Amino acid sequence: MRWIFVTVLTLIVSVNINSQQVFLKKEPFAHTYSIVARDTITGEMGVAVQSHWFSVGSLVIWGKAGVGVVATQSFVNPSFGPRGISLLENGLTPKLAVKTLLELDENREVRQLAILDAHGNVEAFTGKNCIDAAGHIIGDNFSVQANLMDKNTVWPAMAEAFKNAKGSLAERMLTAMEAAQKEGGDIRGKQSAAILVVKAKSTGNSWEDKVVDLRVEDNDNPLQEMRRLLTIHTAYEFMNKGDLAVETGDNTFAKEYYMNAQKLNPDNLEMKYWFAITLANNGELIEAKKILKDIFKQNSKWKELTPRLIKPKLLTISNQELQEILKL
Repeated sequence: MRWIFVTVLTLIVSVNINSQQVFLKKEPFAHTYSIVARDTITGEMGVAVQSHWFSVGSLVIWGKAGVGVVATQSFVNPSFGPRGISLLENGLTPKLAVKTLLELDENREVRQLAILDAHGNVEAFTGKNCIDAAGHIIGDNFSVQANLMDKNTVWPAMAEAFKNAKGSLAERMLTAMEAAQKEGGDIRGKQSAAILVVKAKSTGNSWEDKVVDLRVEDNDNPLQEMRRLLTIHTAYEFMNKGDLAVETGDNTFAKEYYMNAQKLNPDNLEMKYWFAITLANNGELIEAKKILKDIFKQNSKWKELTPRLIKPKLLTISNQELQEILKL
C-alpha cells in the first residue's frame, strides 16, 4: 500500500504501474496486510488488518454475523466490503462473490481481496499490478494477504503463525499480524490496525453480533496497542459476565468472573471495586474492606457511590456493615 485516503478522491488519478496506465476514479489507497479467518470450534468469523495509514479499519475490514467477512485492500474498492457481504447473503460462495466483484471492476489488477463465509469457504485475489511484495495464501478456514511489503516472506509468516497460534480467534489473528510485523511488515512502517470478529449465527440484534470490534487509528506501535486493548476487552467480558451473575443473585460466579477480570487488568479501580462489593455480598467483609480502603484512598468518589448500591440491591449488607465501610 502506498497511501490510504479516508476521504474520497474527487479527481481521476493516473498511476503508472509496470509501464501500464491505470486510471482510478473515486478510489482510495489501502496497501497493507490482513487476515480473514473462521474459528472451527465456535464458528466465529474474523478479519484483521494493519497498515501505514490512518484508520485503516474504516475501509478494509467488513463482516456480518452468520454471513461472512471481507478484506478489501491495495488500491482499495471499499464497495467490495458491503457488496461482498450482500453476495454471500444471496447464496454465492466466496469464489463466485470474488469473481463477480472483479468482473465488474475495470481496475481489478490493482485490487487485493479476500472473502470468507460462515462455512469456512474462502477465496482471495491479488491483482498482477499490486505493488510488490504482494501475494496471498489460502489455508483451511483462513486467508492471509499483503501488498507493499518489505519482503515476500511476510504473508507466509502470517499463515504459519495463525496455524500454530492458540487462544480466541481474535488472539490468533493478532498473533498472525505480529508475525507479519516481525518479518518486516509494510515497507513504509506502521500506523493503524483493526480487528473485527462476528458470531457464527446472527442473534437478530446487530449490537449483539460483534464479538470483538477494536481499532487503533493512529499509533507508533499499533499492534502493541491492539494487544493491550484486546486484553482489556477480554477483562471487560469477564466483568459483563460478573454483572449478569449479580443480576441473577449468583455472587459465587460473580466473584469468579470479577477476579478473572482483575487478573487481566489489575490496575483498574472499577474492577477492584465490584470485586470487593461481591466479596461483601458473599459475607467476606474483612477482605472486602481491605480492598475498598485502598480504592477509597485513591478516589473518594467510590466511597460516595457505595451507599447508592443499597436501593437497587447491588449491595446486600446490613446498615451496620455499610457504616463500617463508609468509615474506611
